[in-house]
Amino acid sequence: MAFDGLITKSICTELQQNIIGCKINKIYQPSPQDIILDLYGNKKRYQLLICTNGNYARTHLTKYEKENPITAPNFCMFLRKHLNGAKMLSIQNFDLERVIEITWETYNEMKDKIVKKLIIEIMGQFSNVLLVNESGTILDCLKHVVTKTRELLPVRPYTLPENTKHSFLSLPNFESFMAIWESDSSAPLDQFFSTHFIGISRPEIQNLCRNLSISLDTQKTDELQKLYHYLKELLTHIENSQVNCVLGQPKGYYLALDQSGNFNSLAVNQFLDEYYHQQEEETLLITYRNKLLKSILGILEKYNRRLVNIDKKIKECSHMDTYKLYGELLTSNLYQIKHKTDHITVFNYYNNENVEIPLDSSLSPSQNVDRYYKKYNKCRNGLAIIQKQKEDTIQELEYMEGLVDYIKNCQEFSLLKKVHDEFYALPVSEGNKNTNHQSPKSMPKKYIINGFTVYVGKNNKQNDSLTRSANKEDLWFHTQKIHGSHVILKTEGREVDFNTILQCAKLAAQNSKAKHSSNIPVDYTYVKYVRKPAGSKPGFAVYVNYKTVFVN
Repeated sequence: MAFDGLITKSICTELQQNIIGCKINKIYQPSPQDIILDLYGNKKRYQLLICTNGNYARTHLTKYEKENPITAPNFCMFLRKHLNGAKMLSIQNFDLERVIEITWETYNEMKDKIVKKLIIEIMGQFSNVLLVNESGTILDCLKHVVTKTRELLPVRPYTLPENTKHSFLSLPNFESFMAIWESDSSAPLDQFFSTHFIGISRPEIQNLCRNLSISLDTQKTDELQKLYHYLKELLTHIENSQVNCVLGQPKGYYLALDQSGNFNSLAVNQFLDEYYHQQEEETLLITYRNKLLKSILGILEKYNRRLVNIDKKIKECSHMDTYKLYGELLTSNLYQIKHKTDHITVFNYYNNENVEIPLDSSLSPSQNVDRYYKKYNKCRNGLAIIQKQKEDTIQELEYMEGLVDYIKNCQEFSLLKKVHDEFYALPVSEGNKNTNHQSPKSMPKKYIINGFTVYVGKNNKQNDSLTRSANKEDLWFHTQKIHGSHVILKTEGREVDFNTILQCAKLAAQNSKAKHSSNIPVDYTYVKYVRKPAGSKPGFAVYVNYKTVFVN
């Protein structure tokens, strides 16, 4: 990415042409790094986003709404106090510095007109937002900074960041550029520009050289002249908003001349809004995915430990017939048991062999008999309960593994949010169930196969909804004993040929945990034969009268 001085200047030019004279309706701070100025003017509403996030620092107009906290942060309240209702007088940046100054006309407590300036510094992790008065004194800033060279604190005078680089805007001709070039001609072009000139980033030069077929290691004067004049022309077009943002290679973006002739006065703002929204969505998707996987994998580990303990208890219960036998044999030979002995050998009349029975020497003979009968009764009564616990635990494990499969395959934040809500609605889940992000409504996948409409659920709740809303004569598909999506084929009263059934079965296999396997069994039946047991987990269903096909 390259939100450099060229981009900053382009943003300022477009804002100058579109929102000068607008007034502030409301100020929001949806996150510690983001501030949004809600503006109205020219019979239009605008939202100016100021982001100080180290990875995505920028400012531009945005169309995307962000959810705000219930209680506004302190700096947001401060800006509301000083700028609510203020009228925008001007927007400017300094040379190609990544600093934007917005001048506002507002009123003080005595209803006198005064001027205040909002300064936006776009400098990666050092990005900041400051409010200064007309004399240049800082009233407050988003981040208080004290370094050897600068103090950004209330009541301190505001000064621009120190910069010793050359200004490309001030170069009078190509000869003056060559004088600087000759001082460091061994460096690649991208490094040379970022080292010696204000606001021109390496990605910008890399992409421009690629488009102009100029090597970064060139020493040819004609190629240097070609790049110099292109940059000068680019700066001229920036002043007239006749540039576009273009996706770079292999990533990021850069400015290029708009050759179409149909100029969009907000082209750069709109591009950056879409670009960064997508970047933030992808980051949010990864963050949510990792958070969910960590939580669910923790639950899976707990269930696996529970399963091990259950198996131990079942193994113990497997000795219950032995306990019963010992109780019977001890009862028959009670008179032979000596006090304070730890074992006795008696005749087992079931197999006509002698058997040695361990005893507790601290107990009386009758208490030893009772001890074995109690063990037997405990195992007999507990076995049914333990086996039911095992069935429930295995079902929970399969359900959680299905959630993990959905999460790993999910490519949309709205769908991941639904899985998030589904998981945190479970009693077993722990942690904060709230989220600051609303999930847009998501629809099932839709396909047309041989003239039939086919729907595929994207998550467990959508599977339930899809099956519940289907017609009784529609066909329902699901991988056999393998977690996956519900697939509904809308028959609409028509006969369905086997080829269509096979294609739907393939869809069910592709959207299941077994998608990378071969010879996958897929069951299908009419929706009227599918039901969801009361109290069962989302996505769980039982069915009868089904047929099975095997697909790859």
